[in-house]
Amino acid sequence: MASTSSSTLSISSSSSLIDAKAPRQSAAASPQCVTLPTLPPPPVQSQNRPWKATAYCRKMARNVMALATGEAPAEVATAEVPEIIKTVQEAWDKVEDKYAVSTLAVVGAVALWGSTGMISAIDRIPLVPGVLEVVGIGYSGWFAYKNLVFKPDREALLEKIKATYKDIIGSS
Repeated sequence: MASTSSSTLSISSSSSLIDAKAPRQSAAASPQCVTLPTLPPPPVQSQNRPWKATAYCRKMARNVMALATGEAPAEVATAEVPEIIKTVQEAWDKVEDKYAVSTLAVVGAVALWGSTGMISAIDRIPLVPGVLEVVGIGYSGWFAYKNLVFKPDREALLEKIKATYKDIIGSS
């Protein structure tokens, strides 16, 4: 049998933890003491940062003063608004009951959030995701066979989609 030597590390209680007046032993004096490397010094903050903030505040103050006096600020460039934003703004201006539309938007967002939670809860139930996937594949196949395979069925589907679109948007 081989002999094994085991060195035990003993932790002695010291009054230096309790009494701050007791002298501390140096790390080099005690071979049982383990020291950690010192942390690097904190990063030096740039001295020009307050200068940049001051310059930015001055520029903003000039722009506010120019707008207050009716002048165009020198540094403010007129940006072209995208077409979709113009369309949304025009549609919002045409809405008579903005309170109802806002309420419907909030309710829609809450319903979407709730439905994602419900779907994730259903997804955690064993066997249900697999069954739902098979049902989805089966329905997609049935829909494709019923509406997309033959030309008369495709034309009927397109007419039905156009009629539904006209019912929703309104005849123009």
